[in-house]
Amino acid sequence: MAPCWRGGAQVLAVTLGILHCCGWLSGQTVRTSVGKTREASEQWSMLHERVKRGWVWNQFFVVEEYTGTEPLYVGKIHSDSDEGDGSIKYTISGEGAGSIFIIDEVTGDIHATERLDREEKTFYTLRAQARDRQTDEPLEPESEFVIKVQDINDSEPKFLEGPYIGSVAELSPVGTSVMKVMASDADDPTYGSSARIVYSVLEGERFFTVDRQTGVIRTAVPDLDRETQDRYELVVKATDMAGQMGGLSGSTTVTIVITDVNDSPPRFPQKMYQFSVSEGAAVGTAIGRVIATDADMGENTDMSYLIKDEEGGELFRVSTDGDTQEAVIAIRKPLDFEHKRTHNVVVEAVNKHVDPRFVDLGSFRDQTIVRVSVSDVDEPPIFMPPAGTIMEVQEDARLGALVGIVTARDPDMDNVPIRFSIERSTDQEQIFNIDPVTGAITLGKILDRETAGWHNITVTAVEADNQSMASETAVSIRILDVNDNPPELATPYEASICEDAKPGQLIHTISVVDRDEPQSGHRFYFTLAPEASNNRHFTLWDIKDNTAGIRTQRSGFNRQEQNVYLLPILVVDSGPPALSSTGTLTIHVCGCDSDGAIQSCNATAYVMSAALSPGALIALLVCILILIVLVLLILTLKRHRKGQRMSEDEEDMRDNVIKYNDEGGGEQDTQAYDMSALRSLYDFPEVKNSDSGPDLRSVPQWIQNRVMGDGGPADFSLFKGYIRKKVEQADADLSVPPYDSFQTYAFEGSSSPALSLSSIRTLSTTSEQDFSYLSDWGPRFRQLAGYYAPPAQVEEEGS
Repeated sequence: MAPCWRGGAQVLAVTLGILHCCGWLSGQTVRTSVGKTREASEQWSMLHERVKRGWVWNQFFVVEEYTGTEPLYVGKIHSDSDEGDGSIKYTISGEGAGSIFIIDEVTGDIHATERLDREEKTFYTLRAQARDRQTDEPLEPESEFVIKVQDINDSEPKFLEGPYIGSVAELSPVGTSVMKVMASDADDPTYGSSARIVYSVLEGERFFTVDRQTGVIRTAVPDLDRETQDRYELVVKATDMAGQMGGLSGSTTVTIVITDVNDSPPRFPQKMYQFSVSEGAAVGTAIGRVIATDADMGENTDMSYLIKDEEGGELFRVSTDGDTQEAVIAIRKPLDFEHKRTHNVVVEAVNKHVDPRFVDLGSFRDQTIVRVSVSDVDEPPIFMPPAGTIMEVQEDARLGALVGIVTARDPDMDNVPIRFSIERSTDQEQIFNIDPVTGAITLGKILDRETAGWHNITVTAVEADNQSMASETAVSIRILDVNDNPPELATPYEASICEDAKPGQLIHTISVVDRDEPQSGHRFYFTLAPEASNNRHFTLWDIKDNTAGIRTQRSGFNRQEQNVYLLPILVVDSGPPALSSTGTLTIHVCGCDSDGAIQSCNATAYVMSAALSPGALIALLVCILILIVLVLLILTLKRHRKGQRMSEDEEDMRDNVIKYNDEGGGEQDTQAYDMSALRSLYDFPEVKNSDSGPDLRSVPQWIQNRVMGDGGPADFSLFKGYIRKKVEQADADLSVPPYDSFQTYAFEGSSSPALSLSSIRTLSTTSEQDFSYLSDWGPRFRQLAGYYAPPAQVEEEGS
């Protein structure tokens, strides 16, 4: 089959399709011959013959957006075996077959019955078949062909991402790229110029341009000023058909924000500001705020302030409020109305972030003058000197002696009377007095430098006509020393010498103390007291460094004759006036060994040491230690024997009443009590069946008597049956404790002679019960039988 094109009513549409095919497509024509016999039909083959340039047989074209009333002719399929007698039936299948596309079964003409849109679907793939109309057998293999929708310029360009918002810094050079806009066209970009878009600016072309091909928006002027206009609205148009006549277009809005640069310096709205402050304002008090304006925004408005003149910087300081960018002027030092009443402070504002690109625009700083007027206030008196006063007085000064004078003045007016007083909390003993008019400080009591070398008092000055105006100053009074204390030996010295001391031997060094503090320092002189002038045993050596040494004058001291010597020493200071005192040095005569080490310094010890040798003393100590060890051994043995007897008595627990008042820990408490002692009393071995009956040798005798009865065999069947029944009940009950739990049962049996010992039952009857049988239960119930025995029986047992 080969395509065949014929003109129809739709000449224009078909012509467009043919022109497109002629201009862009070239292909091959395929012809197929159909034989008259089955053998020929089985040998179908595709023959490819190179012919002149023609149509691609398996591709048709149909123009989109057809608006005619008749079906649009698409093309024709034809078989070489078709002789025009109508024996061949043509059919198509595939996308849109029978709905969008229909075929004339006889002629093979294909028509489009619906309006097509290339932007929705660009081509349709179908299959063609030629069949024998009589037998419906295929005459040729099924062939596939494509119907392409031919594009027309029916879609205008659209800005899918609009409207756009961009930004550019102010004062940017001409041609600075701002942003890029892009429009899209749904038409076929490979066919004609339907999708070729160009851009242009409809509004705002004075300040910005757009590249026709790329859509990049650029600045058109160099003087964009954010402070003048901070945003621009542009309308950008996109036109297809490369901007030719008849092309479709679309537009979008572009908002361009002008961003700030630091191109504006700070400016003070005023060249002078005036503030007033009291001279009594404290340091750090804010006296006013000023602010410099900056047309920039953001961090470009950040600025710092400083004081330019030296005088203003000494008395005032300026800081920047980070929130408001204001300059806060505060007091650095106290102000004085009497000294200066007006201060002119030069304050300068400087941008923190200066852009070096714009330094040629001018200075990015500005200055203003802040005039500060100081107002007068009533101030308290001022002491001279203001930092306090130090005075000196001799400690031997008489009562009423002048110590010093404090002075003060009123800083507001001259000759205003001032009254002085001493703050008595600083002079509770009232050692000093002050004249309220002159400020003269005098002595009120006798001084003693050795008791207190300094006195610190506070003097208050007030205005005579305004007691609220008061000030204070500290006065330190130093007490000057006079020599009124004699020197004394530093300690009650004691020295020791050996009986065999040699003449001239130094036995001790003494020093002295003096409570006085002469300005030239101490100098002491040592001599023996006049009463020791005839001393023939010791001599005094003045070492000249305020110390003295004691030396022996002879040898051969004997402590049996004299064991203590008292040596009076006279000490004299350098004055003036020179004062002296006498101290006594006690010297002991001691017995020493061959190395000169002192052994004993009294006569009694000497006698004892002569009677007992060291060996005898050691032997005496050894004997004492042996006696002590023997006594300890005896005491240990007695305690050990007593402990054994106590443990033997504790083993027989049947005669003891064990009482527990503690609350146990429940079923899980296995450590509360030692049950081994109680268990040993009822340690029943397993009962073995034998001819002679159960073995009861380990059962207590009183239980054997009850079980054996009158000598017959023991019968435990009742107890066994009771326990077996309880075990079966526990096994069947799911709410009871686990199988390894300990079950306790109390069962007396049907013929227990003990009956019940309940006190409740005892009170239920008025008859006297006989508890004499309790004495037959053995020694274990002896104490209980005594409680319930009749008084007569108790007396008999006692007798």
